[in-house]
Amino acid sequence: MLSLLLAQKIFSLFLMITMGFALVKSGAVKPADSLGISKVVLYIVSPCCVIAAFQVDLTDQVRDGFLLALACAALIQTGFIVLAWLLGKVLKFDPVEQASAAYSNAGNLIIPLVAGIFGQDWVIYCTAFMVFQTIAIWTHGRSLLMGLHGVNVRAIVTNVNIIAIACGVVLFFTGLRFPAPVADAVSGIGNMIGPLSMLIIGMVMGGIDFKTLFAFKRLPLVVAARLLAFPLAALAFLKFSGITAVSPIGDTIAVIVLLAAAAPSASTVSQMAQIYHRNAEYANAINVTTILLCIVTMPVMVGILQM
Repeated sequence: MLSLLLAQKIFSLFLMITMGFALVKSGAVKPADSLGISKVVLYIVSPCCVIAAFQVDLTDQVRDGFLLALACAALIQTGFIVLAWLLGKVLKFDPVEQASAAYSNAGNLIIPLVAGIFGQDWVIYCTAFMVFQTIAIWTHGRSLLMGLHGVNVRAIVTNVNIIAIACGVVLFFTGLRFPAPVADAVSGIGNMIGPLSMLIIGMVMGGIDFKTLFAFKRLPLVVAARLLAFPLAALAFLKFSGITAVSPIGDTIAVIVLLAAAAPSASTVSQMAQIYHRNAEYANAINVTTILLCIVTMPVMVGILQM
C-alpha cells in the first residue's frame, strides 16, 4: 500500500533528522553550523537535483504530465493563498500564520520522497509545484510578511532554483543531454538533497528549546490548517475535479501534487520572518511542529486519496 510505503520513507528521513539533532546535542556541531550546509544545498545540490530531473526523454506523456502537474500546482497554490486570506479575516491569522499555512516545503522534503517511492524519473513533476510556489512566495509571501504590496521581479528571476528550472526546461524541450561524466556528477550531487536537507532540519531543531512551543497558544490552530485543512482542500480538488483524468499517469501525478500540498510549512517562511522581523521564533515553532507531525498526516492524506 502506497501510504504505508510513504510512512516508511518519511520515517527514514526522520531518522536522518534525528542524526542532525544528535550532532548538535552531543556538542559535535553547533546549530549555526547548519548555515554553511544550507548554502551548499541552496546553491549547488538543489539546482543539480532540479536540472537532473529534466534529463529525461521528451515524450508526449512526460510533457503532458508536466503541464498537468503545473496546472494543478497553480490552482492549488492559488487556492491556498485565498484560504489563508480568509483565515486572516475570520480567525485573525497574522502574516506569519497566513504564510505558514499557505506555503509548504514542496522542494527539499518532497523531492527525496518522490525519488525514493516512484524513482528519479518522476522528480520532474515535483518541479512543477516548486516553480509556481517559488514565484508565489517571492511575490505574495514576501509582500505579506513585509506588509507591502508589489512584486520583487529581481528576487524571482535571480532565484537559483528558478534559474535551474529554466535551464532544465531548455534542455528538456531541446533534447540536449549532458555528456556522461557531467550527467553523473550532476545527478550524484542532486541525490544528496534528501540526506543533507534532513541533517539541516535536525541541526536547527537541536538548537530549539521545545518548551517554548507551548508558549504559542495559537500554534495548534495554524498546524491544523497547514497539515489538515489545506491538504484536505487539495485532496478534494484532486479527487473530485477530474483534472488528473486527462493523463494516463494522472493518478501518480495526483499523489505527487498532494504530497507537495500536504508537506510541512515552508522553511522559506521562517527565513523571511527573520529577515523582515516578523516573529521568526513563532515561524520556526510552526515549521518544527509541522515537520514532527507530518510523518502521520501525509500518509493519511495519500491513503484517503487512494480510497
